[in-house]
Amino acid sequence: MNQLIFFLTLIVLLLLIIYLDRKYKLLRDISISDKKPFSYSRVQLAWWTWIIVTAFITIIFANGGNIPVLDSSTLILMGISAGTTSVASIIDVSDAADKTRHQDERGKHFLYDIIDDSNGASIHRLQAVLFNIIFGVWMLITVYNKMECIPPINTNCLILLGISAGTYSVVKTSENKQTNSTAGTNTADSSK
Repeated sequence: MNQLIFFLTLIVLLLLIIYLDRKYKLLRDISISDKKPFSYSRVQLAWWTWIIVTAFITIIFANGGNIPVLDSSTLILMGISAGTTSVASIIDVSDAADKTRHQDERGKHFLYDIIDDSNGASIHRLQAVLFNIIFGVWMLITVYNKMECIPPINTNCLILLGISAGTYSVVKTSENKQTNSTAGTNTADSSK
């Protein structure tokens, strides 16, 4: 029965996220494009929300309605995700006055959009995606197998996720600056 609740919660929440993205662009960049690209930071926040809420609801049912005690690592993990999304939004708003923003280009497909910066696919975004997938899948498997608590993530693993999120945030500050300087260079070159 607990496994059924786990899978039902996982599927219902995933369908809700997909519905909200299709209807309200929940996972998309702030963009003027007719096909807004997916946002890495929003996808990351949705990813961890999906996993933690699935685990939380499953454990409540598995433990007879008792609310599980959250380990501080779970809260730090949500803080890293929320902080990454907040910083990315602030950067996007500050870049809104730029004439050329890579977020305003038409989205290609999910994976490419979340690893794409102004220069194409980037290693720092790919690294962040891979670490988040690994730890997220580990958390889901652990919850499914034990049904006791949301497993704590050790400090070094949290530091790894934090460094990855920090690298994304720092490099993101220059993404549209590179696009604008490249655009200026291309304009100057075309006039020759």
